[in-house]
Amino acid sequence: MRSAKDFFAPLAVGAPTPLREVPVRPSRMIHFFDPSNPKMAAKVPALVGEVDVLLGNLEDAVKAENKEAARQGLVDIARATDLGEHTQLWTRVNALDSPWALDDLTTLVTEIGDRLDVVMVPKVQGPEDIHYVDRLLAQLEARAGLTRPVLVHAILETARGMANVEAIAGASPRMQGISLGPADLAADRRMKTTRVGGGHPGYLVRRDPVDGDVGGDRPTYQQDLWHYTIARMVDACAMHGILPYYGPFGDIADVVACEDQFRNAFLLGCVGAWTLHPRQIDVARSVFSPSAEDVAHAWRVKEAMGDGTGAVMLDGRMEDDASLKQCLVVLELAERLAATDPALAELYGAGERA
Repeated sequence: MRSAKDFFAPLAVGAPTPLREVPVRPSRMIHFFDPSNPKMAAKVPALVGEVDVLLGNLEDAVKAENKEAARQGLVDIARATDLGEHTQLWTRVNALDSPWALDDLTTLVTEIGDRLDVVMVPKVQGPEDIHYVDRLLAQLEARAGLTRPVLVHAILETARGMANVEAIAGASPRMQGISLGPADLAADRRMKTTRVGGGHPGYLVRRDPVDGDVGGDRPTYQQDLWHYTIARMVDACAMHGILPYYGPFGDIADVVACEDQFRNAFLLGCVGAWTLHPRQIDVARSVFSPSAEDVAHAWRVKEAMGDGTGAVMLDGRMEDDASLKQCLVVLELAERLAATDPALAELYGAGERA
């Protein structure tokens, strides 16, 4: 059994010291692109500053014959692109049981590890997968002479991974966060949906009969297939101080349903979502940024509460120390986003509050 202290010692001689806290940077949208696709690669410079995270995808959606081209394409893009101060560079490597994963990690960490913030690992089954990547990254960081650790992000795409989500979240100090992968998880669970994320019209509740009239008007209400899964993932991440994310929403044309799914995840505690098409970027930016009304209300509660003890009445509602804690979550997020987004700073009145 390892001592808890061992988690904060490098796993390889010469590797950087593990972080004690995950850097919390805006990551409302993790925007995927295929580095082997010249048209997508050409659009990357224009997305710098427009998205919080650019993710070079090496796994699903990249054909087997294009895997090496995608890997080299990401290296070339990372070297040629000025990412500025506010856009992070992530990658999703191939699954650990694939023939490409080892070369993905070896190439990317040794060649562009100084520019790579996070490695997303798909189809994580348990903490043992994170332990393998953790040790390997330390060895590669030492070889490359890196001074900061590359962080790890897990995707929940299997029933076993979901059952082990708490252990995965706490498997390494490198753990940055976890995303829900609804399509693969649905298949592994044998769920009867062919949608990539979102709800399903067949998953519903129906109002009880009125006065026993079973043939009368009985409205139905569509339910969220992913409520339990997201909530449990959020709890695991909160327990270990890492960040939860909603994954992909596959119906690119239906931005209304995309917004609904993203908002459900935001309200449950997620900090961002994947964006697969440019039209989803503004959806994620809007949903995962608190509204001006919520920020203004949070400020009023904070000002009314003073030292944060006791209770006050505000607009006919009781506000107490628990209310203040909720409001501080909103204000902390608003402050972080306003620091990198001038439009939000103006919307929130950050300058007036300073």
